[in-house]
Amino acid sequence: MSTNDQRVGFIGTGIMGAPMAENLLEAGYSLVLSSHYKSPPHSLICSDTTVLASPKAVAEHSDIVITCLPNTPHVETVLFSDNGLISGLNDNKLFIDMSSIDPIQTRAFASRVEAVGAHYLDAPVSGGEVGAIEGNLSIMVGGHKEQFERALPLFETLGKNITHVGQHGDGQTCKVANQIIVALTIEAVSEALVFASKAGADPAVVRTALMGGFASSKVLDIHGKRMIDGTFQPGFKIALHQKDLSLALDGAKKLGVNLPNTATVQQLFNTCCSEGGEEWDHSALIKSIEKLSNHSVRENH
Repeated sequence: MSTNDQRVGFIGTGIMGAPMAENLLEAGYSLVLSSHYKSPPHSLICSDTTVLASPKAVAEHSDIVITCLPNTPHVETVLFSDNGLISGLNDNKLFIDMSSIDPIQTRAFASRVEAVGAHYLDAPVSGGEVGAIEGNLSIMVGGHKEQFERALPLFETLGKNITHVGQHGDGQTCKVANQIIVALTIEAVSEALVFASKAGADPAVVRTALMGGFASSKVLDIHGKRMIDGTFQPGFKIALHQKDLSLALDGAKKLGVNLPNTATVQQLFNTCCSEGGEEWDHSALIKSIEKLSNHSVRENH
């Protein structure tokens, strides 16, 4: 039974969004969902959820609306198309975009939303499917401080490391930086495990040893195990990480910043995609290193 007076609209109940929405339900929020973009999973259908036909209807029946969508065009469509959210956002309502999208476009979206009397926060997340399920996501927030404070109890239901980064678009900029680090770390772990395995060491034992030293990381812990076990069902798809790296490289071009290793990792992801790997988990980047090395870590494990 709902124990929170705020009605939360939620659009985008995929790999990340569905467990996030479930955590909101468990915390006592009543949810307003939409069948327009993607029908919500059965796990979200209960007495505390309402499913409506359009984003506009979701906004009209919610106090706060969250989107968790794959890319910038998806967010733009849900916000501004016919029967989009913008038609129902007014009267001090708060829109929170928890997708990972273009920072510059985010600032433009925020201006349009605030022009109708509503408020906007960009609040992309990091932590993958596991973090979404466990409610310990990192949340990077851009927007006005008072709206961040308004949304903080909701964010605390979804994550543990919650930071108000700055103004509109700054949350998305922070997420792009996050994705650069994650991509390069996945690539480093891939190289290390392939090197160790080709040299004759057991990559699983090497990973365990490295977890106790300065090389330890969540990527080595979670994705290193995926690489060794060969379990590449998506927690975060290669296609989505490529989208984020494209945002980084496009931004770098505009800013006159050189991101040579980000460009290299993007090419390694391209190698995976040439093998049909757009839907693989991004830890499957190791397959590109294995292909270039003519060696699989699973051959020596």
